[in-house]
Amino acid sequence: MKHRSLALLIALLAGVAIVPMAWADDPAFTDAYLKEPANIELGHKLFKQQCVKCHGKGAYPGKAPKLKPRKLTPEDVYLRITYGFRKMPPWEDVFSQDERMALTAYVKSDIFSN
Repeated sequence: MKHRSLALLIALLAGVAIVPMAWADDPAFTDAYLKEPANIELGHKLFKQQCVKCHGKGAYPGKAPKLKPRKLTPEDVYLRITYGFRKMPPWEDVFSQDERMALTAYVKSDIFSN
């Protein structure tokens, strides 16, 4: 996992344009998974424990920018959580794959207030 972040960093520092893409072991999100209440609830719990520190209650206001997950695919949200995005750090070493998937389900759910 760390080697992916390192590879992305090296490519960015070298000035190589990269297009975000899913890696072979990154999950695919089905409608059933994204709508499963247990997944959304776990993601909500994790968001309240960690993500709210920067993104604020209901994702805004916080010290991080307002989240606009409706504009992103679930895979894009997952990749940003996993590998970081702009000033947001990667969370692949903090949250398990199941937890990152649950965070994605929550952020993409209708109960995510933004």
